[in-house]
Amino acid sequence: MKFTLATIATLATSVAAFSPSSFVQTTPVAHRAAADSALCMKYKVAVVGGGPSGACAAEIFAQEKGIDTVLFERKMDNAKPCGGAIPLCMVGEFNMPESVVDRKVRKMNLISPTGVEVNIGDTLQPDEYIGMCRREIMDKFLRDRAIEYGAEAVNGLVTSIDVPVDHKTTDKPYTINYQEYVDGSSAGVAKSMEVDYIVGADGANSRVAKAMDAGQYNFAIAFQERIKIPDEKMTFYEEMAEMYVGDDVSPDFYGWVFPKYDHVGVGTGTVVNRPAIKQYQKAIRDRAGDKIAGGKIIKVEAHPIPEHYRPRRVQGRIALVGDAAGYVTKCSGEGIYFAAKSGRMAAEEIVALMKGGSRLPTQAEVEKTYLKKYDGLYGPTYTVLDILQKVFYTNNGAREAFVELCNSKYVQQVTFDSYLYKRVQGNNPLDDVKLLGETIGCLVKGYSTAKPDAEFSNPVESLKRI
Repeated sequence: MKFTLATIATLATSVAAFSPSSFVQTTPVAHRAAADSALCMKYKVAVVGGGPSGACAAEIFAQEKGIDTVLFERKMDNAKPCGGAIPLCMVGEFNMPESVVDRKVRKMNLISPTGVEVNIGDTLQPDEYIGMCRREIMDKFLRDRAIEYGAEAVNGLVTSIDVPVDHKTTDKPYTINYQEYVDGSSAGVAKSMEVDYIVGADGANSRVAKAMDAGQYNFAIAFQERIKIPDEKMTFYEEMAEMYVGDDVSPDFYGWVFPKYDHVGVGTGTVVNRPAIKQYQKAIRDRAGDKIAGGKIIKVEAHPIPEHYRPRRVQGRIALVGDAAGYVTKCSGEGIYFAAKSGRMAAEEIVALMKGGSRLPTQAEVEKTYLKKYDGLYGPTYTVLDILQKVFYTNNGAREAFVELCNSKYVQQVTFDSYLYKRVQGNNPLDDVKLLGETIGCLVKGYSTAKPDAEFSNPVESLKRI
């Protein structure tokens, strides 16, 4: 049983009822009502952040009737800065309607530093595609579904969390301090709430992560402009997305043009030279050239992207998911699927450990279930993509080689199968050996023909962490 001040008061009332002076005033029905009230106390789980990770976690918690679920989101109509690409498997796995998907991309142009173009969508089947979404549409759908299941939505900004010193060994509640925005008001009302478990789904600058001492991580800055281009130019991007590589658009990532409902998202990102992000953004607009000429910028967005896992993702009765945990892949910069998946997985494991809301899980239990299963499924993916980024995104010679390699139908098949379905493919050993030889050949050729990378220096900025 969970003992709170309310429970103790109820039990005290029950004991007092047996005294001679009060016995005649208290009926057996009153005794049963008091006992039922004590037994019906539920543990409260707070999910901080209403994006894919938080919404998918809250949905699982809300379906467990023995748990009270509260979902905090600072801005219910938030349009998070994001490329918005999701794999095909996510649509079915998370039971999302096609109305959430703005565009079905079946063609992908990859453009090298010297302008060599390779179309890497030839191996896709007619029913396969990469979904392009606007986060304000997708996030709302997932969040509304969690609310329909019974999650209590709080439109508020969590400002701090009071963490008991002995929270790893006791069941003492956490106190969440927040500013609640009522009836669309921009002036928040200061409030606080006691909860028994917290899931931090509040992004790269997570306040939950800071409260639980999750440690720091390095980060990229992503910059994107939503550009409304003429209808005749939008036709080109009907099923087309573009990726540009070169030190002009990013020294360690890529630039993109992704189609949305009635506009394109044009952006880039970098870790190693964050101060020059606007310079790289201008370069990606220049590289896209006439294809977006005459367009009107309707929104400018920038946000941090974690570069690796947080040092500590579970502390006491607090767990991190999504960007707050560092679940963004290198090379591709993909984070939406892993956010939703980690939120769902964490909630499923925590709910199972709570056994119908009768107990609270320990840190060790959550680490052995949620973290072990997530790392087992996706750890190899993060490792491989980290290696690929270091090999192919570090200089123009490697970038030229990368684009040439993508001419290979085998590379395209393995890449899209892995991305679309998030499973390790049974590769052909003979083709793998041939690919190794092709890779070496492309690297030699790329290094011999590519222009040198521009030099830059930012010793102070490069040391910043969040």
